[in-house]
Amino acid sequence: MENTHESISIYIDILEDKKARNITAIDIRKLTTIAHYFIIASGTSNTHIKTLADSLVEKLSETGLKPLRMEGYNFARWILLDYGDVVVHIFHEEDREYYGLERLWQDGELVEIN
Repeated sequence: MENTHESISIYIDILEDKKARNITAIDIRKLTTIAHYFIIASGTSNTHIKTLADSLVEKLSETGLKPLRMEGYNFARWILLDYGDVVVHIFHEEDREYYGLERLWQDGELVEIN
């Protein structure tokens, strides 16, 4: 599956279905080669953050997408799921504010989420 504005909606839908908070998608293609998109979302607890990550891995694997790597699962304060062109960051709310990825990547193009 090619990751375009339309295809990242599956990531968004899965996160919304599990009640992720403050979902943001940033098109970073013009800024870096590490990925095309960052999707950033918040969870309310370590359990919620793990549930969001588990749901993404499970549902995306049904479409043939498997993460190239996953970081931070054991501590569940900031879980990173690397799907190649799309990197998903799931944060505990306080950690998200502290690390400020949206600030660091502010030159990227925000993707409108319906």
